[in-house]
Amino acid sequence: MPKIIANAIKVGNVLQHQNSLWVAVRTSHVKPGKGGAFAQVELKNLLDGRKLNERFRSSDTVERITLEQKTYQFLYEQGDMLVFMDTTTYEQIELAKDFVGEDQVRFLQDGMEVEVEFHEERPIGISLPSSVVLEIIEADGVVKGQTASSSYKPAVASNGMRILIPPYMAAGERVLVDTETGEYMRRAD
Repeated sequence: MPKIIANAIKVGNVLQHQNSLWVAVRTSHVKPGKGGAFAQVELKNLLDGRKLNERFRSSDTVERITLEQKTYQFLYEQGDMLVFMDTTTYEQIELAKDFVGEDQVRFLQDGMEVEVEFHEERPIGISLPSSVVLEIIEADGVVKGQTASSSYKPAVASNGMRILIPPYMAAGERVLVDTETGEYMRRAD
C-alpha cells in the first residue's frame, strides 16, 4: 500500500489509520506563525460511520488505500438482506439493508446497476446512480391557473417516498428523482 505525506491528503482519499479505514471528508493545511505546518483532516470511518478530527504534521506519512470497485446488479430483497449479482462473473452477494442504508434502499429497483466498493474482498460501500425514474402514484389534482406558480405540491412516488412536484403534474407521470437529496429533478423522458 502506498504511503503518502500528510500534506498530500485530499478530500475523498481512503486512509488506513488506527487499524481501520477512514475517508477524508475535509482537509485544511495550516502554517502557524510559530511551529511546524500541519494538515487538519476530518475523517469518517468507512466501517462504522464514526468521525474523527486528526492533526498530521507535514512530515507524517499515512497509508492510502485503493478500493476496488465492481459493478453489481440489484436482483431482489430477501428479508433483511439485499441480493446483488456481479455483472461480469455472475456471482451473487448478499448485503444487509442496514449496511446499504435506508436512504439508499428506497431507491433500489430490480435490475438497477450499482457500484460496490471492496477492500480485501470485503464490501465496504455502495454507490447508486445519481438519479432514478419513479412513477407518481398519488398526487393532489391539477388546479387551473397554477401552471406558472413556483410552489410545489406533495406527492407519493412508486417506492412509497413522499416528494414535492410541480403543481401541473398528476398521478401516473414519471419523474427523475435525485438519489442524494430525494428531491424532484424533472419530468422523465
